[in-house]
Amino acid sequence: MPPQLSQVRPSTVLRKTRLMGVLNVTPDSFSDGGRFFDREKAVARGLEMLKEGADIIDIGGESTRPGAEPVSLDEELNRVLPVIKGLAPVIDIPISVDTSKPSAAEEAIKAGASMINNVMGTPLDSRMAEIAARYEVPIVLMHIKGLPRTMQKNPAYEDLIGEIIEALKGSIAIARGSGVAGDKIIIDPGIGFGKTVSHNLEIVRRLSEFKALGYPLLVGVSRKSFIGAITGIDDPLARLMGSAAAAAACAFNGADIVRVHDVKETAEFFAVWNRIFKS
Repeated sequence: MPPQLSQVRPSTVLRKTRLMGVLNVTPDSFSDGGRFFDREKAVARGLEMLKEGADIIDIGGESTRPGAEPVSLDEELNRVLPVIKGLAPVIDIPISVDTSKPSAAEEAIKAGASMINNVMGTPLDSRMAEIAARYEVPIVLMHIKGLPRTMQKNPAYEDLIGEIIEALKGSIAIARGSGVAGDKIIIDPGIGFGKTVSHNLEIVRRLSEFKALGYPLLVGVSRKSFIGAITGIDDPLARLMGSAAAAAACAFNGADIVRVHDVKETAEFFAVWNRIFKS
């Protein structure tokens, strides 16, 4: 049976901030597009992340960077399935598939994935949630305002946190109504997905407010543009220290899982962090 995340609970009982390692098998992701597009390189990177301390490996075959255009289902599957099949038999941590397509999620689960990172939440239909329920796998419900290709064109909110929470409540209701068990739901406020720099900072500062929903909280801040805006570092690959600082703030404010590119460095950071704050 594939690894499950039944041990993941809200941080009131969680003993460790868990790391979700990012494995993009795309030519155009914002920080590492093309680095692991080759199957052998991607599988090797997955194994490396396991050794570095990843608790989950999140494999994505379609870029969700601002302005990204969608890819076909066939193309996405051609990218992710060989990597999942290469990793699933030889690792003992969950493989998550980062996708907006229900059919891609289902095929990934059949190939060995055991978690769905649903970058679109469950906005208009319940197919993704139905798949999570059918296969009894955890599902991440992320907030996004708009679509990747348009989401950063002047995003505006009257009540940022309140609107995100209400949208997440809607996704949770769809998931629960589709048969997803409560202990299989993880929420993500969607840093950088239809948010300005000031929006992202407010979300991190007020992250604890999302804990009222009662579900484990995943946050992805690694290498994102708001860090570059603060530090003046244009190259996403050079944003390690800013990413670590943002991850620390997220953990302090209640994140149960942080999604990161630099697994080794972040694992070392959190080894000390967890000993101080969660031992």
